[in-house]
Amino acid sequence: MTEPRYDVIAIGNAIVDVMSPCTDELIEELGLAKGGMTLVDEDGARRLYDAMGPAKEISGGSAANTLAGMSALGAQCAFIGQVAKDQLGDVFSHDIRAVGIDFDTPAREGQPSTARCLIFVTPDGERTMNTFLGASQFLPPAALDDETIASAAILYLEGYLWDPEEPRSAMRRAIEVARKAGRKVAFTASESFVIDRHGDDFRALIDEGQIDILFVNEHELASLTGESDFEKGVAAVAGKVPVLVATRSAKGAIAVAHGVRAEVEAEPVAQVVDTTGAGDLFAAGFLTGHARGASLERCLRMGAICAAEIISHYGARSEVDLRALVAEKLG
Repeated sequence: MTEPRYDVIAIGNAIVDVMSPCTDELIEELGLAKGGMTLVDEDGARRLYDAMGPAKEISGGSAANTLAGMSALGAQCAFIGQVAKDQLGDVFSHDIRAVGIDFDTPAREGQPSTARCLIFVTPDGERTMNTFLGASQFLPPAALDDETIASAAILYLEGYLWDPEEPRSAMRRAIEVARKAGRKVAFTASESFVIDRHGDDFRALIDEGQIDILFVNEHELASLTGESDFEKGVAAVAGKVPVLVATRSAKGAIAVAHGVRAEVEAEPVAQVVDTTGAGDLFAAGFLTGHARGASLERCLRMGAICAAEIISHYGARSEVDLRALVAEKLG
């Protein structure tokens, strides 16, 4: 097997995050599900944007956020995702390349426009996301370069993108390419509603041994296994994947690898400002450690440190030198 060119190559939604602080009253007035993620059409996205106060725009999407964190930690990464030929498409492409991530997927002509996630952040730091998936739903298998996928040590797949048919086909093909090349496949379940829609597919991938590293939070684990008890959920999955990572917000996180279990507490945070990207950055820290052969506990600590940094400010991009922060805390 040849040495990998990349630590991780990810396939995910190419989304521009549009973030704005707001009051709880505005959430209620707009009829939004506080703390959740709701899919909206383009008209709905325009309506919500008009209701927003001053906003900050930055490239986002779950897998792209993870890669941005990994790149900040010194990992070599590439991203595959679909944007349209429009202003937000240019914003996404510029931002992701500017943080050192290779991104070569050609922009798509015509409608729909580039995906965006309108994020309302209440004073308690909770984020309410409203996503127009736009062009990101039309990533075709033809956009994949087999040689590039095979050149990454880990293929990382975003569960959110499993819903539309084209990118689902693209990800299935990418799994085949990665496994044929002897590479690892990591998968993040993304959200409980995704599991509600595609749980049979995810469970089949797990049962067939197609997933090497599985990321879930405690709610997603319950949806995936049907077990409301966290420990029973862990027991139901841990023996089926080489590495299981389960996060529990303020209660920390656990990982089980080949029967060995490690746990960490959540890193202390002076004030939770915005929880956007917490899980994404946890995955960034964990995967970077894993790619470097770090111990299970160190991988978890790296994830916890990155997640704590990201929730201390607005947005899912670090505002400090993540590599220096991890070195300071872990040595």
